[in-house]
Amino acid sequence: MSKEQTFIASIDQGTTSTRFFIYDKSARIIGSHHVEFTQFYPEAGWVEHDPMEILESVRSCMTKALDKATADGYNVDSGLKAIGLTNQRETVVVWSKSTGSPLYNAIVWMDVRTSSICRTQLSVQHLYVLNFFQDSHIFRYSLEDHIMYQLSYEKLEKELPGGRTHFVESCGLPLSTYFSAVKLLWLMENKEEVRAAIKKGDALFGTIDTWLIWNLTGGVNGGIHVTDVSNASRTMLMNLQTLDWDKATLKTLGIPAEILPKIVSNAEVIGKIAKGWPLFGVPIAGCLGDQHAAMVGQACRRGEAKCTYGTGAFILLNTGTAPVKSTHGLLTTLAFKLGPKAQTNYALEGSIAIAGAAVQWLRDSLGIISSASEIESLASKVDCTGGVYFVPAFNGLFAPWWRDDARGICIGITRFTSKSHIARAVLESMCFQVKDVLDSMHKDAGEKGEVKNEKEEFLLRVDGGATVNNLLMQIQVRL
Repeated sequence: MSKEQTFIASIDQGTTSTRFFIYDKSARIIGSHHVEFTQFYPEAGWVEHDPMEILESVRSCMTKALDKATADGYNVDSGLKAIGLTNQRETVVVWSKSTGSPLYNAIVWMDVRTSSICRTQLSVQHLYVLNFFQDSHIFRYSLEDHIMYQLSYEKLEKELPGGRTHFVESCGLPLSTYFSAVKLLWLMENKEEVRAAIKKGDALFGTIDTWLIWNLTGGVNGGIHVTDVSNASRTMLMNLQTLDWDKATLKTLGIPAEILPKIVSNAEVIGKIAKGWPLFGVPIAGCLGDQHAAMVGQACRRGEAKCTYGTGAFILLNTGTAPVKSTHGLLTTLAFKLGPKAQTNYALEGSIAIAGAAVQWLRDSLGIISSASEIESLASKVDCTGGVYFVPAFNGLFAPWWRDDARGICIGITRFTSKSHIARAVLESMCFQVKDVLDSMHKDAGEKGEVKNEKEEFLLRVDGGATVNNLLMQIQVRL
């Protein structure tokens, strides 16, 4: 007997896998599927995905989740009202408007190949400001003033990790390998196919949400080229006040506005699923970057924070309707805008590049564990690390340090050291990184910027796969 109900569905396109869920009105999952996809590491520090494989993973998940729900008697085809999308942020794709083919693999958020571009841009910014002062009819600075400015610039570079001198004012982000803009610059500088397509007017740029929506709504046959405000806020190209592409930043970086998608809110009907896809005609009615979606899912109101423990770890504090500028190495970012006319909420974010990925490294590269779940029992065999310290800077360090030149270390190893000590050191490294971010968050938000319980305790809501590890959570609480 067919179960006639109303349903919604969500696409969760993450760093290592894609998932699709179908929910009934009680938020009960009545169909789901999960697919892992290939990680490519062409060179040290490089991380890529195949955009076409990601597309096929979405198709597979949609088909098999629908099949499961149908087999259980649910009439999803007629009852599904809308689909939402959440995705890995900052990862970029450039593709041909006419053929729909990617012009290169997707460059993933944790990829650090753009270190040289970041250093070059910092130098250009420095020279630009000095030349402005030198040539201006308003400002007349002596050589001594120039030297003092250079010293203050160097001081700024030292005190504010990442040299947040130009982009932070408009976009809220430091100049870092993390964000989409520098990945796009690398493609423009190094891939002739990309340069030629831009010159020809045949190139489209987007983060993963843009790539998926364009294809889901028709691709070369009328696909909609959009991104949402949360994903756009992670490109280093969107102005946090206007919620539009920042013209000065585009000019500084030499990025043509024509290849960029239209920016929309997180909650509105963007388009409908096109023919050739499962669930044809169902509207796509919402889109958020994965960490912003977690904040909404955790119902974080002003002054409340969440931490997602995944491949990396991501802590967001809702700062309300006004952006808070960080002076302690955090990101000022958009939290959510739940409708075209809704108020915009902002957040402070601390992004940690390597968290769960360090556990995967223990499994895949060192063979210390055979599955991620084993780390808890292994680390529980000892009550300390035995003097072992681990810094998982496989791809540099993000917040609050912003050091793309940092590399991982494991020190304090003796003949006494066991696999358990190393496993515990890996878990502690995750917790200490989160503590560093929370310390910065407390300083930036201030006493009035946080919500505490009746015991004057700051509450951190947690989610992500690693939260099933009770030892990890215990270590985090003790810090």
